[in-house]
Amino acid sequence: MENSETGHSRVLDVTAALIVVDVQKGFGDAEFWGVRNNPAAEANVASLLAAWQDSGRPVVFVRHDSAQPDSPLWPGQPGNDFQEFVAERRGKGSGPELLVTKSVNSAFYGEPDLDAWLRGTGSRQIVVAGIQTNMCAETTARMGGNLGYEVLFALDATYTFGLGGPYGWRLSADELARATAVSLHGGGFAEVVATEELVRAARPTRGGGAPPAGGERRG
Repeated sequence: MENSETGHSRVLDVTAALIVVDVQKGFGDAEFWGVRNNPAAEANVASLLAAWQDSGRPVVFVRHDSAQPDSPLWPGQPGNDFQEFVAERRGKGSGPELLVTKSVNSAFYGEPDLDAWLRGTGSRQIVVAGIQTNMCAETTARMGGNLGYEVLFALDATYTFGLGGPYGWRLSADELARATAVSLHGGGFAEVVATEELVRAARPTRGGGAPPAGGERRG
């Protein structure tokens, strides 16, 4: 895969793990969350999942179990469930897979221990995708960088919602996504990359082997 900025081919490890963050039905509640951006996000997440599972690379499915009873992501209601295209992919890969549940922003503070599992599979490179760009996806990427992983942030496989802040400030979903991209990439936490580049790199090559099996699998 050629990096468009440098002209060099990027190396994607056979143990590079895809972390799919909080792609849950509850984020479809526009009345609760507001206006989202990037309508192509789901299709890009689906492309990444297919490429990772076809090549036998590790996949982590992350689910947010909200601690707020009024949240669409509250456990025990339909909004807590994964979106169908994600749910039907679980257990379909030839590589190791893991389900992580959490109630905070970072997938590294969920159950079971994501860092321990990644180290057990030999993963030093992770790809982060999912919802929301500037919340759980960004926090997971930042912490991954702090823990020493090479983090690739698939910005076009994420989306978010407009948000109000102090002093009457408000940023649109697109503005927040750009701020996340600049903070992660410019701050050295992660490299922001396009789904298409990652999919091309992840596709198995002729004669190439799949990564070693291992880790927890959940159907």
